[in-house]
Amino acid sequence: MINQKELVSNSMKSTIVIATLLSLGLTTQVVFAQPGRTVELPAGPGKALVEAACVACHTPANIVGAAGYDTPERWNEVISTMITLPKAQADTIAAYLATHFPEKPGRQPTLIDGPVEIDIKEWVTPTLGQRTRDPIEAPDGSYWWTGMWASLVGRLDPATGEMREYPLPPTARPHSIVPDQDGNIWYTGNSNATIGKLDPKTGAITEYKTRGRDPHSAIFHPNGKLYFTSQGAGMIGRLDPTTGELTEIDTEPRPYGIQVAQDGTLWVAYNGTNKLGALNPETMEVRYYPVPDERSRIRRLGLTSDGMVWYGNSTMGKIGRLNPATGEIKEWDSPSGPEAHPYAMAVIDDKIWYNESGMRPDALVRFDPDTESFQSWEIPSGVGIVRHVWVTQDGKLLIHQSSSNRLGEVTIQDRVN
Repeated sequence: MINQKELVSNSMKSTIVIATLLSLGLTTQVVFAQPGRTVELPAGPGKALVEAACVACHTPANIVGAAGYDTPERWNEVISTMITLPKAQADTIAAYLATHFPEKPGRQPTLIDGPVEIDIKEWVTPTLGQRTRDPIEAPDGSYWWTGMWASLVGRLDPATGEMREYPLPPTARPHSIVPDQDGNIWYTGNSNATIGKLDPKTGAITEYKTRGRDPHSAIFHPNGKLYFTSQGAGMIGRLDPTTGELTEIDTEPRPYGIQVAQDGTLWVAYNGTNKLGALNPETMEVRYYPVPDERSRIRRLGLTSDGMVWYGNSTMGKIGRLNPATGEIKEWDSPSGPEAHPYAMAVIDDKIWYNESGMRPDALVRFDPDTESFQSWEIPSGVGIVRHVWVTQDGKLLIHQSSSNRLGEVTIQDRVN
């Protein structure tokens, strides 16, 4: 069993970067060093502050590759979700970034009007720089998320806004989480090759070591077993929580999202090839369905009540539908075109919901299969990006913004005429 106090201590020791910031009079909560390619920032007032405050957490490539903002105010809004700075220094950094990294052209989403009204409510999670993602709802109605860069999971009471964070083993860096019927929170230890279980009542953590090096996404099957993908390892796994038995198989490159159909089949998306996979939960055999165009890559899936398998073709800017009975595939262009990069996906009342992750702001899209029509909205804090979504018991959609530590709740209703 892992000691909770020891976890807090080790997590903070391993992730807080202080010396450089203090030498410049900067203050911060928690910052997390991230690998990446090295690039040179342009000269100008504020460069030294950016290198101290921002590059302590991530490389300049994250800044250069960002969509950018035209005003210091917008840059400040994003910075405030990552690090706490004295106002004068924050303003200097924001002015530098607005000057050298304005909004890049061609990233605005193409928005489509339609018959549905939505309301988006957002919360900012406590630990700065954690990269909030992959929200879920537990059986008691609480919302949970994973702070991957901070190796934690968090709980939100949506009625009161009260939040609590639970530290996990510092090397876990949980990618996704899923609840069980008893309210335990299971996570995929993406950096320490584990499947973990957190008991929120006691804080106790149980870990299961996997052969696949990077467990990614997971889901519980009606048979009580947990099935998961390991993207980099190219594996699919099955864990029996009762016995601790683990079964893992090699599969096509970069398995990603995973969903359970009404007939018990597990559907797997592949981000390394143009295929969908149908996994037999008992034999662990996979039947593959190729998607048109070898460039196609798929991250997430959705399943409708008629047995159709829906997917986002991220590299081609399309969404698609597979009929498993016939193998027939049909695709539709996403409203924002080839660079839309459809990503997260969910099904609510047999309507398809997904996001265009290549746009700024990130766009939320609804597709009606009956009319083959789209409707879309800007996500107010859509600096990017929604990577996974969850449908609540009362039909709300949980979203997030990983770059700005936001958890979101989308309430859906027909438009009042």
